[in-house]
Amino acid sequence: MTSDGSASTGRYANRSRRAGQAKDRSILVIALTFMDPSATVPPMFFRPATLAVWVIATFVARLSGAPALPVASAAEPVNVVVTIPVLKDLTEHVGGPRVRVVSLLSGYESEHTYSPKPSDLIAVRKARILFEVGLGLEVWVSSLVKNAGNPNLLVVTTSRGIGLIRDHQPHDGPARTGRDDAPAGNPHVWLDPENASIMMRHVTEALIKVDPEHAAEYRQNQAAYLRRLDEVRDELSERLRRVPDRRVVVHHPAWPYFARRFGIQVEGTILNQPGAEPSAHHLQVLIARIKKERIKVIVSEAQLNQKIPEVLAKETGARVVVLTTLPGAIPGTETYLDLLRYNVFQLASALEKP
Repeated sequence: MTSDGSASTGRYANRSRRAGQAKDRSILVIALTFMDPSATVPPMFFRPATLAVWVIATFVARLSGAPALPVASAAEPVNVVVTIPVLKDLTEHVGGPRVRVVSLLSGYESEHTYSPKPSDLIAVRKARILFEVGLGLEVWVSSLVKNAGNPNLLVVTTSRGIGLIRDHQPHDGPARTGRDDAPAGNPHVWLDPENASIMMRHVTEALIKVDPEHAAEYRQNQAAYLRRLDEVRDELSERLRRVPDRRVVVHHPAWPYFARRFGIQVEGTILNQPGAEPSAHHLQVLIARIKKERIKVIVSEAQLNQKIPEVLAKETGARVVVLTTLPGAIPGTETYLDLLRYNVFQLASALEKP
């Protein structure tokens, strides 16, 4: 009887204690709501002591005119949107687990003619930073940013400060078009690893601007990656230095920075403007030049239709090597360093064949 009575008394005490705690929470919530009718109380603060501290701090902040204390976790990653996969790779190497990165292009599309999807609009609307290449490459990005209506979005042009190579304007084709305010220069700057290092520094600076608490970590990550990038650049330069004949015809004018860095001689271009078909006269001139100068390799890209390069190869005896300007378009090119290695090794192998 005594044992049963003690158990009943204990259960009654527990119920009374819980009821009292609920009453305390209700009082505190009412107090907070009185101070700020729009306030909401996170579940993590439902312990009375913790909630009381938060209410008092909020009350003091209201009296001083300061904003209420933030309730979001400090460990929440920075939401970043990038236009192309190269920038995703660079951002993830700098930011590590402190960033959440969405690339609008996956690697299979043409960066010139890409058409944004509704999911892209949502991603930009949620982002804190958007990284673009600029130089008229992503002619579609300005309207995307405008339509997203994100007043807190920081847009960073990562090509800023890079020494540009002007596009060579052919006599039988229109000029490449882009934004009216874009500097005159070929936009495929990232295919030179020296330029990629400049782009990464812009990424680092932007992350530090929005998340200064982790500035040292971002700088350390950048330094480690740039050391690795220097090693890969030297390795690939040595690989192509051993190739005696480095002359090529390219499908699309994406390669001037790559060619300058690695000593490739671009002797002709099939497409002088993205999305435009070459004229019959232009193709006849190219065929004659390939035959006369015995150019062995035509460089195409995974993102382009291979029909015209294959016709030229059949007419001239040259071989087509398919490279990629964007990570992920070809198996084994998932990262920027993978892309550099793949392009150099495939090109060197094709150039060395008799």
